[in-house]
Amino acid sequence: MEEVDFLVIGSGSGLDVANAVANRGKSVAVVEKGPLGGTCLNRGCIPSKHLLYHADVLETVERAGEFDIDAEVTGVDFAGIVRKVNEEVRGDAESIREGLRSSSQHDLYEGEGRFVDDRTVEISGGEDDGTRVRAETVLIAAGTRPSIPPIDGIEDVDYLTSTEALQLEEPPEHLVIVGGGYIAAELGHFFGTFGSDVTIVGRRPTLLPEADDEVAAAFTERYAERFTVHTGHAATAVSESGGEVTVEARPYEYGEDGGVVDDAEAVSVTGDELLVAAGRRPNTDTLNLEATGVETDEAGFVETDEYLRTDAEGVWALGDIVGEYLLKHSANHEAGAVVRNLLGDEPEPVDYTAMPFAVFASPEVAGVGATEADLRAEGREYATRTYRYDQTARGSAMKADGFLKAIIDLEGEILGCHIVGPEASNLIQEVVVAMKAGSGTVRDIRESVHIHPALSEVVQRGFSGQFSRGGGGGGHSH
Repeated sequence: MEEVDFLVIGSGSGLDVANAVANRGKSVAVVEKGPLGGTCLNRGCIPSKHLLYHADVLETVERAGEFDIDAEVTGVDFAGIVRKVNEEVRGDAESIREGLRSSSQHDLYEGEGRFVDDRTVEISGGEDDGTRVRAETVLIAAGTRPSIPPIDGIEDVDYLTSTEALQLEEPPEHLVIVGGGYIAAELGHFFGTFGSDVTIVGRRPTLLPEADDEVAAAFTERYAERFTVHTGHAATAVSESGGEVTVEARPYEYGEDGGVVDDAEAVSVTGDELLVAAGRRPNTDTLNLEATGVETDEAGFVETDEYLRTDAEGVWALGDIVGEYLLKHSANHEAGAVVRNLLGDEPEPVDYTAMPFAVFASPEVAGVGATEADLRAEGREYATRTYRYDQTARGSAMKADGFLKAIIDLEGEILGCHIVGPEASNLIQEVVVAMKAGSGTVRDIRESVHIHPALSEVVQRGFSGQFSRGGGGGGHSH
């Protein structure tokens, strides 16, 4: 039995906590069954955004004619692009591994960790197979993996998840995507830009259903111009023949008694590759939590209090596996909170105020705070203002198609902001800072001097002028 002060399962954002503990002179154990660095580095945001930037460059060149510039793409080394990105990712993961191996205060156990009791973990697989490690404090940061819905025939066909899709060295001729969230949107953009015909099948009425309804509708409309999009349809069966995969999908209704409409006409789609991008599931089922006092919710995510402590004494959790926000920047934020609460004098609740998200598709989408649907469901009074990119000098010069939607309460406090268009992921940050660090009102943005004619004027003007009351009632200005 090995004994340490601190043990973390997972090597993503949990490493931030491990390093902080080690810097206090404590002994630390890291348990990781895969490449070091977690989902973001190896199978998520880092490789995907590297690849997506290549798509953005290609798309920019192909749009050159709109600006009276004669340019053409004479060749694309798609396999080279994918190899270089994945080689860089592997190099970063190996660098983390070497750093842990050479550390005098970190012990690295490369295998799957399964609990024996609240604070004892047994390693399964690898050189440390069978080793047990006990710690005074344990952090569960084991992440999530792709979720595979119960589609008839899915176990009998070859399909991709986001993990395999990021390593494909040849774009499919026709890619069929089951799922309508951010992974479907981003990978659809990537492969579509490099020549694949793309068909997306999603259950919800729009793509990006977690975005504000108006933004999601605009995004879906743009994607329907680029690809074949079947929203409001659930994949019910898949089959494979002659190297092609066929997906059968039927209309899907939402509501308390909603579901697949069996007697409605099915849509049939055939492609040479199938990508299942239907969400993520927590890795709690691999941890043998039955041996602990750690509780999970109905979806399997670890339950914690507002300080990220679990029900088991001395056991904490953070990141995707707690299911608050499945975002890397949220996991990093939670890691900072655990460090403060674990090493500080007085615990502080995790502050999720103004947690933004972004989708690096084309067009980009970003948002922070409440949507109109959220506020209607709460019965809150609010006002909105929508402002288009091309109403600014920079947006017009870019021939940018998109808009910002600002949502405030009737006293001028910012409740939310939602953007679809170029640089949305950057533009949203000003609103995040205003909501988090300023007074949180339209004055923070309106009265700040904005560079003219920068694209940030979309934000300034979006929060200036006349707002319209939500749910009717005419205009309301501030």
